[in-house]
Amino acid sequence: MKKVASVCVVILAACGSGQSSQEEAEAADIERGFELPVATNAESPVFYPVDLFEQEVEGSVVLRLYITDEGTVVPESTQVAETSGLPVLDSAAIDGVAGMTFAPATRNGTPVATLFLQPVHFRHPARSGVGERQ
Repeated sequence: MKKVASVCVVILAACGSGQSSQEEAEAADIERGFELPVATNAESPVFYPVDLFEQEVEGSVVLRLYITDEGTVVPESTQVAETSGLPVLDSAAIDGVAGMTFAPATRNGTPVATLFLQPVHFRHPARSGVGERQ
């Protein structure tokens, strides 16, 4: 399958409603000197599937990633937390995880391993509202 490199990857800093008690506890850590991992890729390693790009199909996937205290993604722990509704987009987001690089999360300045949510937005430049969530 051909792929196009044209995806905006943005870190989700806070989760919305429907959080588990573990997610609520993790969100509370943000207020106590916890800083989320920061993506360090100059360009997104996620590729927009060509067929969907040509059809101007858009969508967003939210991935649950585990990042070590060294900033390494543990690909086998990756899960789709929120589907785009299109398995091809979900798969493209997951496939890009292996190429993602991060500065690790920190707690009071010390690197720590963490589980967090990473949205991946597939937006076509020809469509109105580029970059906005639908």
